[in-house]
Amino acid sequence: MIIITGASRGIGEYLFNSYLTSANEPILGTYLNSKPQNSLEMFVKLDISDYEQVDKLVQEKYEFLNRITLINCAGITYNSVGHKSDPKRWKNVIDVNLTGTYNMIRGVLPIMREQKYGRIINFSSVVAQKPTPGISAYAASKSALWGLSKSIAVENAALNITINNINLGYSTLGMIDMVPEEYKEKILQQIPARKFCDPQDILNTVNYLNTTPYITGSSIDISGGLV
Repeated sequence: MIIITGASRGIGEYLFNSYLTSANEPILGTYLNSKPQNSLEMFVKLDISDYEQVDKLVQEKYEFLNRITLINCAGITYNSVGHKSDPKRWKNVIDVNLTGTYNMIRGVLPIMREQKYGRIINFSSVVAQKPTPGISAYAASKSALWGLSKSIAVENAALNITINNINLGYSTLGMIDMVPEEYKEKILQQIPARKFCDPQDILNTVNYLNTTPYITGSSIDISGGLV
């Protein structure tokens, strides 16, 4: 089964729709605030930052959870310079992007270990290594996924379970919609490829990680050369 968090919009929605038409296996999407355009039968409303909700979902779907591919797309951001930031909103980004990703992994990992199969793909970001003002919470949450993945990778590599990160640059999908038009042009000038990431490149990379069992604990940049 393919599980995609944050599947009602942006990159998660794109991947969900792509696999819905091409994958020969069950697919389940999660959402929280944005109602899905697809049939709600294939979705579950879930606050991934609440482990009790995640655990309940896993128990309810247990009989269907076979050969799991978990794609963690759900994420939020909060823009503020550090000295003016709201601690509650800052923490909320960590709770969703980092703890929420951990919660999903923790929920399905025992099943993966039992079945001796699992694929976990997290969406990190190039901002984890590229200094960018005003997004300390987002950058912290995304860079933390690197350490999380490396540790879980070595714990489970012998059981045919892989976990990797995609460090996404600026895509035509997702949070780019929040960037003012005048700033988008400045961003483009910084990208050696001189274009935003095409969604197909994201899908290709997800498929590559999903079908290459010897890659684990790694992070792949999809950034058009942006460093």
